[in-house]
Amino acid sequence: MSQRVLITGGAGFIGSHLAEKLLDSGMQVAVLDDLSTGRFENIAHLVGRPGFSFAIDSITNAIVLDRLASESDAIVHLAAAVGVKLVVEKPVHTIETNIMGAEAVLKAAARYRAKVILASTSEVYGKGVRVPFREDDDVVLGPTSRHRWAYAASKMVDEFLALAYHQKYDLPVIIVRLFNTVGPRQTGRYGMVVPRFVRQALAGDPITVYGDGSQSRCFCDVSDTVRALEALLMTEEAVGQVFNVGSTEEVTILELAKRVKKLTGSTSPITFVPYEQAYAPGFEDMQRRVPDTTRIRAVTGWQPQYDLDTILKRVIAWLQA
Repeated sequence: MSQRVLITGGAGFIGSHLAEKLLDSGMQVAVLDDLSTGRFENIAHLVGRPGFSFAIDSITNAIVLDRLASESDAIVHLAAAVGVKLVVEKPVHTIETNIMGAEAVLKAAARYRAKVILASTSEVYGKGVRVPFREDDDVVLGPTSRHRWAYAASKMVDEFLALAYHQKYDLPVIIVRLFNTVGPRQTGRYGMVVPRFVRQALAGDPITVYGDGSQSRCFCDVSDTVRALEALLMTEEAVGQVFNVGSTEEVTILELAKRVKKLTGSTSPITFVPYEQAYAPGFEDMQRRVPDTTRIRAVTGWQPQYDLDTILKRVIAWLQA
């Protein structure tokens, strides 16, 4: 069992929940986060717990990263540019953060033989139409003139690089493609749809659906996601492989808006906003995004425990509080 784990992006939404989970499992946890998208409030309640430490700095600070990596048995690399809105508005930041950050982590990990879990994304499947998506499926991206695809391409480079380190240096690497993780502590700041819908419904504002709402997604509770990350961290058979992590309960975005409205008892109208207005001219989106989770079930036995209504109720309760 890995006892000392470094979480990059550990003050973020998923990272803070993972830090809690690993501490509860008896591990020592160090968090590295520059708070560009994470919040110190997410980990403030962990300060003072035995085995917990943090550093507010960037993963590109080689001295800090080297010291933390040297003290770690494993690194869970969650630090990244997140959210479609941020990706569209800041493509240079997205590309540099994701690729240079992953390179820095892999180099440090290789120096000290630390196991690495690299968080990737369902975005890498791009405009693929073979649903559910399997880890070895071909991927189809849009043109390079659409900044929207810069995030997917950068995370694909991260995956290629991680698997190359595994092949060349025998570095124990595990890649996880996350599908729409949601739950308490997630903000709608960068376009995340569930907290945005819930905030709008609770405030009585129009619930704004981008496009025509026919696009569908699967939403996985953050508690289920961090259980998957811990299970993969503890499973030697997972090394060198790519895993989808997500729910398979598919819902259209319009139906999601209706469910949020019903569960909050809101009188908010549901309105439609063209993609061009929400993001940028020529914006492209995937129509469906559904994971095949056969591989992670076979290797770890993991499967999600929360259904969508329960997930939404947890988010509603957190935002109300």
